[in-house]
Amino acid sequence: MKTVLVTGSNGLLGQKITEKIINEGGVNLVATSKGINRFPTEDRYVYAEMDILNAEQVREVIEKYKPDAIIHTAAMTNVDTCENQKELAYQLNVVAVQTLVSLCETYNIQLVHLSTDFVFDGEDGPYDELSAPNPLSYYGKTKLMAEEVIKNSSAKWAILRTIIVYGIVSDMSRSNIVLWAKGALEKGEPLKVVNDQWRMPTLAEDLADISLLAVAHNAQGVYNASGKDMMSIAELVYRVADFWRLDKSLITEVSGATLNQAAKRPKKTGFILDKAMTELNYQPRSFEEGLRILDRQMKSTIS
Repeated sequence: MKTVLVTGSNGLLGQKITEKIINEGGVNLVATSKGINRFPTEDRYVYAEMDILNAEQVREVIEKYKPDAIIHTAAMTNVDTCENQKELAYQLNVVAVQTLVSLCETYNIQLVHLSTDFVFDGEDGPYDELSAPNPLSYYGKTKLMAEEVIKNSSAKWAILRTIIVYGIVSDMSRSNIVLWAKGALEKGEPLKVVNDQWRMPTLAEDLADISLLAVAHNAQGVYNASGKDMMSIAELVYRVADFWRLDKSLITEVSGATLNQAAKRPKKTGFILDKAMTELNYQPRSFEEGLRILDRQMKSTIS
């Protein structure tokens, strides 16, 4: 049985990978994150505290547990924060990857790395894996730099590019666009939502699935790993409102230019998913199915 080490295990994707491995088995999990473990149980896996900026600690943990594969989910993903804190973004999104790549080369470990649609400028989405990147934001630039570090290494690697990940964790500590929209509309708060940016939102469970499929298949190369439904951000929020029967009159559509955000966003990304579906048997759920899964999880969390 393979041993898989996950970075950023306290994050949304990290917790979904932990949950899937606990429920289905198949691999030995070493969950790692900065600080204490936030996952509700500690059965059937090992947790090790690991700060990806502490190269010595990273080396010690990897040498101790000798993983066959590392799924690298930890990153600085807030696009505007990356724009405003470039040095920290560089350290977290590029230097930490250099550390992991070096160790993967030394110990012959497969690296499964999470990347983003923000490596593209959004001028001609949806994109396939061979499309030329051209990031608009510093976040996108750091994620592209990390991809180049990986591609130029002698490590075994797979890069999974994804788009707007949504889902819930047990303590509801991780927000995302679906939970934000639902929460605001339930409180009767007016929302300004952009209608000139298009994405393919990704259920966290689906992303956990393909992360582990990449390990199981010894995947090599770049794979698109998003949801399968394309929609504008405004349509996404309207669909959240419809699903939970919330007041759509609170939603105002605006153009991205009016929001005065620190970082530029690509207009239309989206992915062609044929490669992941054919080679890795990736089967993403529809957006409606994703919302139904969230709804069930929320009800079981409350009860």
